[in-house]
Amino acid sequence: MESLKSKACSCEYRYERLYRNLYNPEFYLLAYQNIYAKEGNLTAGTDGLTIDGMSTKRIDTLITSLKDFSYKPHPARRTYIDKQGNPQKKRPLGIPSFNDKLLQEVIRMILESIYEETFSTHSHGFRPHRSCHTALLEVKKRFTGVKWFVEGDIKGCFDNVDHHVLVDILRRRIKDEHFIGLIWKFLKAGYMENWVYHNTYSGTPQGSIISPILANIYLNELDTFMDEYAKGFNTGKCRRRSKAYQGKLGHFLYLKQRKYSKDKWDGLTDEQKMAAREEMKQTRKQMMSLECGDPMDESYRRVVYVRYADDFLIGVIGSKQEAEILKHDVGIFLKSTLHLDLSEEKTLITHSKDKAHFLSYEIFSCKTVTPKKDARGFTRRSKSGRIMLYVPKEKWVKRLMSYGALKIHYDVRNGNKEVWEPVHRNHLIHLDDLEILKQYNAEIRGLYNYYKIANNVSVLNNFNYVMKFSMFKTFGAKYKAHIGEIRDKYRIGKDFGVKYQTKKGWKTLLFYNKGFRHVETPATGNVDSMPNEYFRTSANSLITRLKAKKCEWCGAEDVDLEIHHVRKLKNLKGKAAWERAMIGRKRKTMALCVSCHDLLHAGKLD
Repeated sequence: MESLKSKACSCEYRYERLYRNLYNPEFYLLAYQNIYAKEGNLTAGTDGLTIDGMSTKRIDTLITSLKDFSYKPHPARRTYIDKQGNPQKKRPLGIPSFNDKLLQEVIRMILESIYEETFSTHSHGFRPHRSCHTALLEVKKRFTGVKWFVEGDIKGCFDNVDHHVLVDILRRRIKDEHFIGLIWKFLKAGYMENWVYHNTYSGTPQGSIISPILANIYLNELDTFMDEYAKGFNTGKCRRRSKAYQGKLGHFLYLKQRKYSKDKWDGLTDEQKMAAREEMKQTRKQMMSLECGDPMDESYRRVVYVRYADDFLIGVIGSKQEAEILKHDVGIFLKSTLHLDLSEEKTLITHSKDKAHFLSYEIFSCKTVTPKKDARGFTRRSKSGRIMLYVPKEKWVKRLMSYGALKIHYDVRNGNKEVWEPVHRNHLIHLDDLEILKQYNAEIRGLYNYYKIANNVSVLNNFNYVMKFSMFKTFGAKYKAHIGEIRDKYRIGKDFGVKYQTKKGWKTLLFYNKGFRHVETPATGNVDSMPNEYFRTSANSLITRLKAKKCEWCGAEDVDLEIHHVRKLKNLKGKAAWERAMIGRKRKTMALCVSCHDLLHAGKLD
């Protein structure tokens, strides 16, 4: 991959003979290491196979089919999952076969090596060391002083990617028709729904590993267009000063430099000096209450842009008419060049004093002109024109409703006043105490991790309050007890906690009590609402174990191995010896010879 990256910065360089990289077994072992821990790998595709039984022989068979060009990806098995924030709506999800996933991961690594260095710095979706947080913090840093927001949303972006346009873009950098043809096969693989095959005429494969990188390659054209648009739009080095501010500034300097110059100052009495200081203080206070730059200065214009996947936000320093023209020009470019449409309902033009929406945050420009002293003691208008990131109330309220932790009803006697009632969660009652507490902590911590960069993140204390009493009621429903009895039973000092026994003795897990402090450190990985709960071995241990050709159960050497996978270690009961071995090693995988693997699935390994 490093040899591919060495040429990536040169946009004129065209890669040849890429297809032969797919003959390298080491790439597949690395790809396997990258994706093995994902639980979805144990869900069968249309070929009925999963990651279980992974072996070097399986890789060799895949490479052979690529060498004789007989490889053909299986259609994805389509299923539907709840749409986030709206359980009534479903979104389609494609489940590819694992062999296709493995090959797609190799292709993804190759494409990332070629394109990553040339992607725009304003693109943040599905890229290494970037996340929703890096996109939002760029908005906070670069959008200072904007007057208008254009909230961009592309209608059905991933479903409407034009295959011909995408392949033409790929051909600018890749001069290998065998490699291009393989991507064509994935684009045209289709999907199975209720065992009926459907062709795909547009869009990237739903749920596939290569879809994000292909979408970024496609939408990088929009990033380039916006860079060029900004060069033609941006004018002026800085705003001219407003007349009101200039007048007060001139008066302040007159007082400081002329009327009360050093030679005249010494001749003033103490009362006159006090009056002079008060006059200068009042003049400066009035000056600081005014905007420094002229907001109507037509000679100064700026446009700034940030994109995360198919959502983008544009900030405009200019008139509303210019923002409308920009929106129109972006729509024309998307339609004519990428054959995509802007969503008219979701692509809004919002004044910066109002709240725009981007990546589930509310974004607006702060108009506070009250001066404050900085760390060095100087008085500054630190917030004027600065971008503020807020947690929308409806987001955490919807989260409570989706968890079933909150019921809202209306008091008719008091003019339909909204009444919030934390409620118990029936589906958690069958869990043990530790699992219930872990579930609540994970949900609270997940929401905080996503909104921790918000300026008003402290509002999540309200979310935490409802979750706490919902937990009390869940324990109460489990043990048929009142909230007070539950609190007394699990009280640990001022906190609520559950004690549990380990090999090293008794330990305690407390209800989340770390607060909701505003931080500016972005999360550069996946900002998940639920943390991943799996154990990782060292970076190359899985590859080493597969290459060792030694069965980890019977000890047979120089044999073909198959890797046995389980979804979660906690699902193992520990009744069988092989289960206890996996639990003891804290591994979700075990390298077995073919005969041991067959015996395991037959229930006869012990």
